[in-house]
Amino acid sequence: MAKPRIFLSSTFYDLRQIRNDLDIFIDNLGYDIIRNEEGNIPYGKDEALEEYCYKEIKSIDILVSIIGGRFGTESKRGSNSISQIELKTALKEQKQVYIFIDKNVLSEYETYLINKENDIVFKYTDDVRIYHFIEEIKSLPNNNNIKGFETASEITRYLKEQFAGLFQRFLEEQTRIREVSLIQNLEKTAQTLNKLVNFLSDENKDKDDEINKILMINHPFTEDLKAILDIPYNFYIEGFNDLTALLKARFFKLEDPNWEKDLENYYLFVKRQKAKIYTLLINHEIFDDDDKLKFIRRTDWNAENIDYSIEDDEDDDDLPF
Repeated sequence: MAKPRIFLSSTFYDLRQIRNDLDIFIDNLGYDIIRNEEGNIPYGKDEALEEYCYKEIKSIDILVSIIGGRFGTESKRGSNSISQIELKTALKEQKQVYIFIDKNVLSEYETYLINKENDIVFKYTDDVRIYHFIEEIKSLPNNNNIKGFETASEITRYLKEQFAGLFQRFLEEQTRIREVSLIQNLEKTAQTLNKLVNFLSDENKDKDDEINKILMINHPFTEDLKAILDIPYNFYIEGFNDLTALLKARFFKLEDPNWEKDLENYYLFVKRQKAKIYTLLINHEIFDDDDKLKFIRRTDWNAENIDYSIEDDEDDDDLPF
């Protein structure tokens, strides 16, 4: 079973007991701890030993960096120590990093900031480059959370809370992954159904009467007309004669719209009832030359093909009694 791999980075001699305590803590959690003094890092013969430490960091999950008062062994790469390069490598590889600094060092760091232009001797560190490095870490835009410590128990207590938080976040993300997967499946299903409808529309609209009925019931003209006239039942319209029969049953009469130029492309149906005039305009273009209703997809449908209005009938002479 895969386990989280945690790299422990620090100077050795001054922090030996801290390293041992953290080793026990991490082992009790069931995680794999990587410590160079325990032979956990496979060394080769082609490069400096420290380079294999940096390569090992690429395969870990978490790096715990502990900074004390000793600078440690200087890296062959430059003016940083090996433990400092280990932390830089983890940050570059975007690993989860936890940084702990001895509280005395962290407190004296404020003195360094005030006097860094002066040549003074510091009490809690053996090399001013430790403070240079802390300043560099604090200037990073992210992944540079720093905690002070006096004892190993302070470090283990903080790590226990952080590991629990990582696990809780993992569980939340798994829930989100399931939700995203469900949404994606629904989208795929909708796309498949849309392709099926388009296929049936394109390939079978002139071949199968039953499919034509289904398609016409769901024709955008039929749906809009049903909504406009508040018709509670399903129906379908094959041609203009079906339309006139439906509207006649609902007391609409076909009238001549040519008296107004803007209406010359529309059929005009009018109903006068209860001191109201109900006007329904339907575009000629939705019917073919044989007066059959053209098949039109909802995405191609123009809502202006139908216009419906209700006005007061000013010519109504009915008395109110």
